[in-house]
Amino acid sequence: MFGDLKKQIEKCRYCEEKFGFEPRPIFWGSQKAKIVQISQAPSYTVHNSGKPFTDMSGKTLKQDWYQISEEEFYNHENFFIGAVAHCYPGKDKNGNDRQPPTICFEKWVEKEIQLVENEIYIIIGAKAASRFFPGEKFEDLVFKNNVWNGKLTIVLPHPSPLNKKWIKDRPEFLEKRMVEVREIINQVLKR
Repeated sequence: MFGDLKKQIEKCRYCEEKFGFEPRPIFWGSQKAKIVQISQAPSYTVHNSGKPFTDMSGKTLKQDWYQISEEEFYNHENFFIGAVAHCYPGKDKNGNDRQPPTICFEKWVEKEIQLVENEIYIIIGAKAASRFFPGEKFEDLVFKNNVWNGKLTIVLPHPSPLNKKWIKDRPEFLEKRMVEVREIINQVLKR
């Protein structure tokens, strides 16, 4: 069932007319992954590489925040890496990334992450967090352990350079919260 769903997602071109270019669904990992990580949508760099978090955000996430190797991060048994929208949505008329289409989450993402036999979830960015925890204050979600689908769920700000001010204004995020999160991740990866 999981393999069939992955094939269907890979073939999806539902948003092609809306985007004005051929969508490229991007996700990574296996049904046995220990950690399900869901962010907003792939960047243009990731759209071109076909591999999640191969951009500046990924460098910050892997090296600075998680402090794990590329091999650990891209090990299919460690991380299932997806997004609330599998494809890069393109730019709006102002040059900003478009909002990820809601259809992807409803059509694919909810189904696929229910099939992964993970131990924890990591949700990255306010837009992704609002899908899992509608109506809850983003900052509150970041600084506590949450539960979704009966499992520990960690919410992080997006590691994008655009979020430097948010992180700078909350030094306790890197000094305290990321230390706690890193310890949780390391414990899960060792099992």
